[in-house]
This record gives sequence, C-alpha cells and structure tokens, in this order.
Amino acid sequence: MYIDLLIKIKNAQNAGKKTLKVSHTKGDQAVLNVLESSGFLKKSEVKGRGVKKVVEINLNPERPIQGVKLISRPSLRRYAGYGDFRRVKGGRGILIVSTSKGILSGEAARREKVGGEMLAEVW
Repeated sequence: MYIDLLIKIKNAQNAGKKTLKVSHTKGDQAVLNVLESSGFLKKSEVKGRGVKKVVEINLNPERPIQGVKLISRPSLRRYAGYGDFRRVKGGRGILIVSTSKGILSGEAARREKVGGEMLAEVW
C-alpha cells in the first residue's frame, strides 16, 4: 500500500541509503511515477517477473523526502474537487491524488480538471 511505501522511502533516505527495493504493485508504481516526476526520486525500475516482481528505487539525495502527511485513510476517506487542492508547504511539496485518470500530483489533477481522493502530502 502507498502509505507503507512512502514511509519506507523516507526512512531509507534518513538512513543515507542510495537505493531501495520494495515489492511491486500497480498502485505503488503510480505513486512512484508521481514522486519521480516531482524530483523526489531519481528513477524507479521494475525487476523480475510474475509474482516475484520488485521495484528498485534510486533515491535523490538532493531532494530528500522530509515529511509525509497521510490525508485519506481506510477509516476516513477525504475527497475534493480540483479547485480545492491546495499548495503543500508553499509549493515545496506535492499532494498525491487518486483520480479517475489514475494517481496524479495535485497540480496535474488541477491541470486536467479532475477531483478525487487526496491520499497524502509529501514535502
């Protein structure tokens, strides 16, 4: 699940790791694509096949993840329209949103004019 993925990445960067391997899921891959396009990660690459797929993540030491705030959780889902997505930490962070067009950053969802479930803030 994306919550575990974000915390693993943050902890690996705090420990000074350069790479991280996690199990592959489609949802996690979509979150990794958002983090990669925002500059928090250098590269993520799927390795293996079948049930044994893993994702090797190359972390970006120049822009480490300093904090993660989980907005929506299984017991309390948070939804918003595209006009309600706010900037995170004055533009230094990103909002991760699950929309009908896939998992996008808050800014990309605003551009596409789609709302959805606000998953997490990353800065």
